[in-house]
Amino acid sequence: MIDKHLFEDLNHRIADALRDTPAADLEKNLRALLVSWFDRLDLVSREDFDVQRKLLERAQAKLAELEKRTAELEARSKDPASLSKAGPASL
Repeated sequence: MIDKHLFEDLNHRIADALRDTPAADLEKNLRALLVSWFDRLDLVSREDFDVQRKLLERAQAKLAELEKRTAELEARSKDPASLSKAGPASL
């Protein structure tokens, strides 16, 4: 098994070697270019997406519940017999 410390040390040495070279400037410029490009795409994080999805699911459930209740109330208002049995307190 390869020691994890060996990879960390190697990564640190490579980063030190590239820090003051044109490759480091190229990496910074490329990173800035990619960040700018992604910002223009209006991407959202997975966390934000999941939050919005949960909110939408709750809103859809509430809408279905309200539609059902509205249909029940409309049915009652069309049937005069149910109004006289139930009385105004049940509305």
